[in-house]
Amino acid sequence: MSAAGGDRVARVVVADDQAVVREGIVMLLGLLPGIEVVGSARDGEEAVALTAELGPDVVLMDLRMPRCDGVEATRRIRERHPGTEVVVLTTYADDDSLFPALRAGARGYLTKDAGGEDIERAVRDVIDGRAGLSPSVQRRLLERLIEERDHQEHRDHQERWAGRETGGGSRRGAVAGGDSRVCLGSSDESVGPGGTGGSGGPGDVGLTERETEVLVLVADGLSNAEIAGRLRISTATVKTHINNLFAKIGVRDRAQAVRYAYQHGLVRPPGRRVT
Repeated sequence: MSAAGGDRVARVVVADDQAVVREGIVMLLGLLPGIEVVGSARDGEEAVALTAELGPDVVLMDLRMPRCDGVEATRRIRERHPGTEVVVLTTYADDDSLFPALRAGARGYLTKDAGGEDIERAVRDVIDGRAGLSPSVQRRLLERLIEERDHQEHRDHQERWAGRETGGGSRRGAVAGGDSRVCLGSSDESVGPGGTGGSGGPGDVGLTERETEVLVLVADGLSNAEIAGRLRISTATVKTHINNLFAKIGVRDRAQAVRYAYQHGLVRPPGRRVT
């Protein structure tokens, strides 16, 4: 079965312990031509059982449910049924909810203020191998990346000073010839704004000025429709720019594009462009 746009209809299971919420989501998805709801579950145990029985493309998963919560259900589904993706649909977007769900294998994460179009886009993204993340979740992942990098730089700094105080002759990253400057490490993960971690910078990979503008707005967390409004172009043109720039910088989804934009100095948290 195919949707109006030619894509195959996505078969979805909805898991939520609140009957009113669950039934509302099922009704909403029933109005979308690209989605077929094949089952609904009251908790994580039922979600895992329905996945085994029905083999859906995607499970829309609440997190806080009885018997088996959404994180554990996600882990079991991804472990036992790798052909089924999980998109979390929850009220909570705090770190204690977000990161355990992503570590368990969820490829998408939305809060329950998402509209039908947002849900359908996230479902389609995870089926196509991309991350189906809301703009707010993308921003939080960027912030976490920055926090981890800052923590690593602080730890490296402490280690270097400890080496100096003990007179260690093999200080990590020391520059030959007595130069007091110290490299922050050779790993791509340690390259900060303006560095060349991963692939080359925007100019090196051939990004046009417009593609760079689109990349910055993606990193700022804007949706395709919002980017189109900001740049006064069509959403189809935005999609074309995104496909082109993804190919040029070697990323698969928006989350990786955000990381690229940060590492190459195009944005600074919380999304201000570097001038």
